[in-house]
Amino acid sequence: MKQTLREPFLIGKMDTQAAGKRCKMLIGDLNGDGRMELLMVQPDNRQDVRYIPHQVQCLTAFDLEGNLLWQTGKPSSEAGGPGSDYPVQIVDIDGDGLLEVVCVMDDRFLILDGRNGQVKAAHVLPSPHAHDCIIVANLTGGSSASDIILKDRYHKMWAHDRDFNLLWTYEGNPGHFPWVYDLDGDGFDEVMAGYDLLDHDGSRLWSCHDLDDHADCIWIGDVNGDGEPELVIGGSVTVMYDRCGKELWRYEGSIESQHIALGKFRSDLPGLQIAGLDRLIREDDGKGLKGKDALFLLESDGKELWKEDRATDGWLTIIETLRDWEKDSADYILAYRRGGGVFPTLYDGHMNAVVEFPTEGYAVHAALVGGETEQVIIYNDETAAIYASRPMDLKAKMAGIPLPQPKRLSSSTLYPGGEITL
Repeated sequence: MKQTLREPFLIGKMDTQAAGKRCKMLIGDLNGDGRMELLMVQPDNRQDVRYIPHQVQCLTAFDLEGNLLWQTGKPSSEAGGPGSDYPVQIVDIDGDGLLEVVCVMDDRFLILDGRNGQVKAAHVLPSPHAHDCIIVANLTGGSSASDIILKDRYHKMWAHDRDFNLLWTYEGNPGHFPWVYDLDGDGFDEVMAGYDLLDHDGSRLWSCHDLDDHADCIWIGDVNGDGEPELVIGGSVTVMYDRCGKELWRYEGSIESQHIALGKFRSDLPGLQIAGLDRLIREDDGKGLKGKDALFLLESDGKELWKEDRATDGWLTIIETLRDWEKDSADYILAYRRGGGVFPTLYDGHMNAVVEFPTEGYAVHAALVGGETEQVIIYNDETAAIYASRPMDLKAKMAGIPLPQPKRLSSSTLYPGGEITL
């Protein structure tokens, strides 16, 4: 069923050049005013991040009008690129109702006040390379997630409590961004560390089998409608496991499942669907070929519904699930960094492009002023453009009550995982 391509409404635009080049944007209500603020994160000047990941060079906070609220660190013209994650998250780490920024900067793990960027606490890293990404978890059974997992690029993780006391370490193949979730309902998060599921104390519960390379992304949700959470993992192939470690299906119709995303993309089908991004041809393997990737969509039982036949080059696409772009609408697949002249686009569950954003760049999304719909921000080295499905006034919506920070916004990564709540 062909859809008409719809134009999004531009509701705001700002100059972000003061943050420096090659930044990643995070979103959170940093000052508790009832609207989200934008945090631009510039990485350090490491150029080769295949084995040693980035630290943070500079943090710059803006409000939705583009006013610079604070800056910690100094932007560098030599900043590296997005070849690995940037170790930073926005989270209420101390449970006081206000957000902090946690990051690795100058070889230290820092906790910053979200209102002004001032350092509230600083800790020595457990290892010089323990700064690939930051995972916020509930490993100690607290009322909220306030424990911290650090990892190096591909081999080791360190779990800490909120006071940065070491809880446990893990060595193995943790993939890019482990996902945490209370799978058994005991009040503690389990950790899906690549192909290994760990209990909250770091002990291994079970492992996936017959999978190569590493896990690129992990999603959790009740995919098949049985009332229990399943785990869908994208890596050498796409597989789904139940919470006890039984493989339910595997999809081998991809070369490299670089990204996956769960959602209710099709109302005419049972359960959830699995969107994916297959990296068909890599451009960095020394063969001199033009890179190419393709979107695909699977049913809840792993059967392929469709796969894109791209007419353009491009092999670095990132996909995410976008819920509530419109009130009561189906979920959409948000695809950006497509290359080949393809702008960031929303696709429906029938492979139709339904919304195209007329700006090239990376994408983030959230309900910026609360409410029932989300907005999409497309940003690059110079500007950030805010789009919505309908006209709206961002200034008129200031409530003065701090907005909650969804888990998704405290789990920022270049390899988006996620969860669909039961």
